[in-house]
Amino acid sequence: MSSLFDFDAEPDRYAVMGNPISHSKSPQIHAAFASQTEQRLTYSAIQVDVGGFEQAVGNFRASGGKGLNITVPFKQEAWALVDERSERAVQAGAVNTVSFDDDGRSIGDNTDGIGLVRDLMENHGIELCGARILLLGAGGAVRGVLGPMIAQKPAEIVIANRTEERAIALAAEFNRTELLRGCGFQSIGEQPFDIIVNGTAASLQGELPPIPATAVSDTTCCYDMMYGREPTVFMQWGGEQGAAQVVDGLGMLVEQAAESFFIWRGVRPQTAAVIAELR
Repeated sequence: MSSLFDFDAEPDRYAVMGNPISHSKSPQIHAAFASQTEQRLTYSAIQVDVGGFEQAVGNFRASGGKGLNITVPFKQEAWALVDERSERAVQAGAVNTVSFDDDGRSIGDNTDGIGLVRDLMENHGIELCGARILLLGAGGAVRGVLGPMIAQKPAEIVIANRTEERAIALAAEFNRTELLRGCGFQSIGEQPFDIIVNGTAASLQGELPPIPATAVSDTTCCYDMMYGREPTVFMQWGGEQGAAQVVDGLGMLVEQAAESFFIWRGVRPQTAAVIAELR
């Protein structure tokens, strides 16, 4: 591992792989972390053709790369490819952080869930312990955050999805207590939630999942995992319903990156200034 003052050594190389990747803020985030913690490294964004992921990882590793972040659509492929998986990666069924050790082994982790939990709790002061939480969607984004959210001991988590069977199956898979319930959007119920997290891709299409207005009270936090220049449709809806807080996923992006950085470098960067810079 090279520090900033280790001038003879080549800087350690890291990258993010995905498709598309040109929009990625990860190089900017990790450059800020490296500067702040005086770590000498480079971090680039690599566009990978569908079907070419395994070869791209092999090439990066063979050329001396130290670690990778993995984004859409390769997180499941990364899970299958690595030699070893953390408990978080096993739970999530997806890998977004890969480390290469000195023996040439690849270790997969998933930092998405801890990124969401830290953003909610540390950046926005939202208490998860004892909370009623509604998760919208039953795909990879929601699966990836379930383990770390359950660990915070909420009172209840309801997973609602357009296809009810997928929500029920996902809840059953994680249900070590009677904490989780899966349902269709039409069966969410009329009781308000403390936290509503939109883990669907609806925001990317400018659409809103069909959630009852009664799910929101004046103490609810409406959190969209997506982010953009403008508030998402879901955030706008939350504001219209009188939610106490409406939040996008930019902080989650920075927090999951900080956890990846810590896994690779053993140093935990401060995130608040980086989030502010990206805003």
